[in-house]
Amino acid sequence: MISVKEKIAYGLGDTASNIVFQTVMLFLTYFYTDIFGISPAFVGTMFLSVRLIDAITDPLMGSLADRTQTKWGKFRPYLLWFALPFGFISVLAFTTPDLSENGKMVYAFVTYTALMMVYTAINIPYCALGGVLTADPKERVSVQSYRFVFAMLGGLMVSSMTLPLVEYLGQGDEAKGYQLTITAMSILGVAMFIACFWGTKERLHPPVDQRSNFKQDFGFLFKNDQWRILSIAAICLMSGMVLRTSLAIYYVKYYLNMPDSVTLFITLGMLGNIAGCVLAEPLAKRVCKVKAYISLQVIAASLCIVSYFVPPEQVYLAFGLFILWGFSFNMATPLLWAKMADTVDYGQHKTGVRITGMIYSSIIFFIKLGVAIGGAAAGWLLAGYGYVADSPQTATALDGILISFTIYPAFGSILVAIVMRWYILNDRKVSEINEQLTLQNQSLATKGQ
Repeated sequence: MISVKEKIAYGLGDTASNIVFQTVMLFLTYFYTDIFGISPAFVGTMFLSVRLIDAITDPLMGSLADRTQTKWGKFRPYLLWFALPFGFISVLAFTTPDLSENGKMVYAFVTYTALMMVYTAINIPYCALGGVLTADPKERVSVQSYRFVFAMLGGLMVSSMTLPLVEYLGQGDEAKGYQLTITAMSILGVAMFIACFWGTKERLHPPVDQRSNFKQDFGFLFKNDQWRILSIAAICLMSGMVLRTSLAIYYVKYYLNMPDSVTLFITLGMLGNIAGCVLAEPLAKRVCKVKAYISLQVIAASLCIVSYFVPPEQVYLAFGLFILWGFSFNMATPLLWAKMADTVDYGQHKTGVRITGMIYSSIIFFIKLGVAIGGAAAGWLLAGYGYVADSPQTATALDGILISFTIYPAFGSILVAIVMRWYILNDRKVSEINEQLTLQNQSLATKGQ
């Protein structure tokens, strides 16, 4: 059993990550288009193009972490080494120098790319750390439940405090307000990463005789059919989710015509997210987590579709459906991340090689690819429907915001539910695999004596 104290320490790492991740999802598109003055089409293209860099850096980071040997373990040291760079570059990304239009695009591309690279350097080892804290399937769900409660608390902090802080610190200058707000949040994030480093312990390790290189790790990775399923699901999942969250501001400001209620809307949504994460652990104790995950995706898709038919004057219903969507969608989130750890065990059982960092980094790449597709789609759809920043919108633009916020994200969850029908690692299967791995490790240890 892992102590509550250690679960909290691990969760603080995702609070720190989400200070930036949720800010990117909720505000960066708006910041670039309405504050920095960059076209939404360029923003969408930039979000997607940076993923090409991730295609190289993510697996390299995972492989590097797998081969890291320190007195602190393989994954924990990166929390210490990259906490300060992560905070500093986050501030640069939300800084608006006085440049020409082309200069702004170059600056945005360079700082956003740097932000995603340092995010890779700290977040992949952090995520992989969750796979080596325990081998118990139930405890893995518990660890991830704690993690995502704290992650959503970070998101709640962002959703509830960002715009008020921007107004208070900027004193009418939104650009300055965003910069100072991110500075304050980044300082807090650095402290949380360091607390996560000191409060956790790595317990699972590769076989003592394991030897492989980067090329061989890729071969072992693609032999893992359950990894392939999770990777496909990750793209579909995040594309829909990020499209919806990126457009939440536009939905409230323009479709509901309630610009002063943006903070309330996303804050209440975040509270729904937290409640869903809290209930993930008791759900997993009573229901097969694979079946539960599929059902929750169907529910989330249904809530998105229902939202399409809500007229703008039905404000309470619009808010309620968004809260329920966040509740159902994020009740599934800890289950997904627990499955990643199970997939690592399955890969070791199948190939004899444990590549925790490589599996997590590759799935995270597909998660970030989904984030990029969702963010790019938000920019492209806004441009395609004729959105004009900070202006009254045409009927076409309003219809486009509505369908992009409701119907299109539903397709992501539906595809996830379909793909996950081929996922076989239920609790019984994972327990059988862990028993066999324990026997194999004991046998290898005996031979080494």
